[in-house]
Amino acid sequence: MVHHDRCGVPADLDPTTPNVARMYDYFLGGKDNFRADRQAAAKVAEVLPDVAAVARTNREFLQRAVRYVADAGVDQFLDLGSGLPTQGNVHEIARAVHRHARVVYVDHDPVVVAHGQALLSSDERTATVRADLRDPEAVLNDPRTRRLIDFDRPVGLLIVAVLHFVPDEEDPAGLVRRYRDALAPGSHVILSHAAIEEQRNLDVSTAYRGANAPFIARTRDQVAAFLDGMDVVEPGVVHLGEWRPTRVEKPLTAGWTAVARTR
Repeated sequence: MVHHDRCGVPADLDPTTPNVARMYDYFLGGKDNFRADRQAAAKVAEVLPDVAAVARTNREFLQRAVRYVADAGVDQFLDLGSGLPTQGNVHEIARAVHRHARVVYVDHDPVVVAHGQALLSSDERTATVRADLRDPEAVLNDPRTRRLIDFDRPVGLLIVAVLHFVPDEEDPAGLVRRYRDALAPGSHVILSHAAIEEQRNLDVSTAYRGANAPFIARTRDQVAAFLDGMDVVEPGVVHLGEWRPTRVEKPLTAGWTAVARTR
């Protein structure tokens, strides 16, 4: 449990506004959440009862995709909207393949950043950057990003379960393009996104009202369009649980997943 009187937790922390990163932590069974987060999470669970399975399946997709990208030779990763540190983090998966893999975690939530920095303080090949993914220049030019990521070499860029918090008027496709253009050929983009085809996601948006970000589910075509100009890896843009599963899983229609390679 996070106590807001604990030293090291930023002063601009608001425990009364539900926070999407802390809600996700709660869905994954974590302890770093406040009552407001748990109450908002309960509202989401009312309309999407399998939300914990969705969060877990999304996390498993992230882990398989990072492993795939690392196996393809990539040893540096940039994780946008990384959320609270949890088991099987990007650097742990990547280092099972490349012992010296470097990872930069980016989040704009003060709790996430405080946790990440505390957890990884002794690890010189990871950094936690407080920045908003909607400001690519701030992310890409942060000195910690520059110290760890060599943009002349392939990078694994994670945009996992985060673009559905970016409304159309903030041009999510343009944001993805800006990041893509900063990446060397042979880089990979790992993407997951809430699916509008899952009717209940429309009610989920209502449950997120009052949280620190809106919730916008999108169609498969809209999600595929984020990857324009890249080569989408087989099996393409598929439902949660359908991207190169390592065990038999029931596909979950609540989300889309894909990995694409830059040219």
